Amino acid sequence: MGVTIMPRPAHRTRSRRKAIVRTPGGRVTIHYELGKPGPARCAICGKPLNGVPREIPSVLKKLAKTEKRPERPYGGYICPKCLSRLLREAVRATIH
Repeated sequence: MGVTIMPRPAHRTRSRRKAIVRTPGGRVTIHYELGKPGPARCAICGKPLNGVPREIPSVLKKLAKTEKRPERPYGGYICPKCLSRLLREAVRATIH
């Protein structure tokens, strides 16, 4: 591609990923982007949580509250399997 441009000092780091982008003018440039964070994980079993987006905070703050985590008790913090297990243990503890 032949794109060699000296990056700004803020971009001279391996923590930013390079994205080769074709601009509307037809030039090919390199955009330095933050990589995506790892998936949100369950606090109990450590499995990745479904329904929680893998995005950087600047993108997350533009999402609605219901798009950031599932709407159930402890949604976005523990997985449904662990939640059902905890609820069963709580009910059994009140019965005895």
